[in-house]
Amino acid sequence: MQYGAARDDCPICEDERQYVGWDGQQWTTLDELQVGRRGVISDEGPGIVGIGADPPTAIGQRALLVRTATGNVLWDMITYLDDDLVGRIDELGGVDAIAISHPHFYGSMIEWAHAFDAPVYIHVADRDWVARHDDAIVYWDGETTEIGDGLTLINAGVHFAGGQVLHWRDGEPRSDGERGGALLSGDIFTVVQDRRYVSFMYSYPNHIPERPRVVRRALRLIQPYPFERVYGAWWKRIVHTDGVAAVQRSADRYLEYALDDDRS
Repeated sequence: MQYGAARDDCPICEDERQYVGWDGQQWTTLDELQVGRRGVISDEGPGIVGIGADPPTAIGQRALLVRTATGNVLWDMITYLDDDLVGRIDELGGVDAIAISHPHFYGSMIEWAHAFDAPVYIHVADRDWVARHDDAIVYWDGETTEIGDGLTLINAGVHFAGGQVLHWRDGEPRSDGERGGALLSGDIFTVVQDRRYVSFMYSYPNHIPERPRVVRRALRLIQPYPFERVYGAWWKRIVHTDGVAAVQRSADRYLEYALDDDRS
């Protein structure tokens, strides 16, 4: 989380979904992060490029650049940015819009928005978590919104009330010529280590499970959108095939363990 000025507290750290480090609150600046680091760009899937930092920052997540014929969308956010990374992304067509799954990944979103003159789409339910307000931010309301041709933000509401996933209709083209679709989920539906399942958590570090009613609502909202792959928040954390079935069986398993009766 990036703040506009020095302060004594970090509200997103003090929230029960996160924590303050055992040695107390620590602060740094983007200038300090640039020392000894470089940007990393690597293909993650058809039409999707991963963007990260080496050494990694924050919790090691990477962003994803969705490259389409009508413009590029940056999904999720890393804290790191420098002039070389901006130039390399410009060579890929730049960034026309930015969308971020949830507040833990807001990072240096205003720096990125200004570097590429791109709007940042955030669900209005998470507005109070924005620490650095700027005219580049577009707060949207409701269950879904289109941010490009075949690119739909869905307010799944898992992890945070404004938690959103991105569906790309034209992602994952199939050998039969049909569109497979892709779901970019961050850690709203987090791809777990065996990469056949996802999971749903209110807090990851503090192991607080998400409420079953929230998971059910999320399943209802994504039901109209087909997808083959699910892209999680970290390098290679991808469900590669039959993504719709993977999310459904993940939810079935989750609800079986989360509930104390026979409901599913």
